[in-house]
Amino acid sequence: MRVFVTGATGWIGSATVDHLLAAGHEVTGLARSDASAAALTAKGAGVRRGDLDDLAGLRAGAAGADAVVHLANKHDFADPAATNKAERGAVEAIGEELAGSGRPFVVAAGLAFLTPGELATEQDRSPFHGPDTMRGGSENLALEYAGRGVGTVITRFAPTTHGAGDTGFMAGLVATARAKGVSGYIGDGAHRWAAVHREDAGRLVRLALDKGVPGGTVLHAAAESGIPTRAIAEAIGAGLGLPVVSVPADEAPAHFGWLHRFFATDMAAASDATRALTGWTPQGPTLTEDLASGAYYR
Repeated sequence: MRVFVTGATGWIGSATVDHLLAAGHEVTGLARSDASAAALTAKGAGVRRGDLDDLAGLRAGAAGADAVVHLANKHDFADPAATNKAERGAVEAIGEELAGSGRPFVVAAGLAFLTPGELATEQDRSPFHGPDTMRGGSENLALEYAGRGVGTVITRFAPTTHGAGDTGFMAGLVATARAKGVSGYIGDGAHRWAAVHREDAGRLVRLALDKGVPGGTVLHAAAESGIPTRAIAEAIGAGLGLPVVSVPADEAPAHFGWLHRFFATDMAAASDATRALTGWTPQGPTLTEDLASGAYYR
């Protein structure tokens, strides 16, 4: 299968490309830079130069593929409006190109803020609609294309997709603990975060294609359904040799910065339906095992 992948050299995308190539697929990745292009070439993947703002290039990449995997996102927390606009524009461009073809379109989404305080399942629908909502409402937009002959498969990734080399939420929490001299959690630390190792996340994307998951399906890349944030803080504290403290909710913005909004939210998720449909069995280290390995502190 010829697969066009956006975000092909990103955190999840690079693992996904490895799994797709290992399964015998022909992969072309979107690359913004010479370094990204070289990394793809070294793996044996093809290269399409461009970025999320190059909508004509995205359509051309989709036109020449048997399936599209959309993992790229600007993740610009300083300018969320631009991030949301780019995400929505990319999904729309690819969706329009694939309309009526029946070809698979695997779209990355998040479990963050989906059903705060509850265990999210694959049957829960995203509350975000329209360009001014989280990720530009791209999940619901992509699912609309399932009714127009596109094999849309939404893959919602856990709030922490962890592993050696992670620069996401866990790296941010570790950096905050270093800077503050304590490893903190908010309030009683009982709210939970789902988690998945990046290799397991990449494997699930490959399975979504190889298993012929039907259009309109939602998958959850959540190996662990919910780890209390206090347990996360304790693991970081142990790794850094720092005391672990509760940070009052009204002090959390100053202590954690932009991370506080996420770390204060319960984001647990089940993946039972995903495993039953795809045969996905997570194999990577757990989050606490990764935090104990030392990789986040080097």
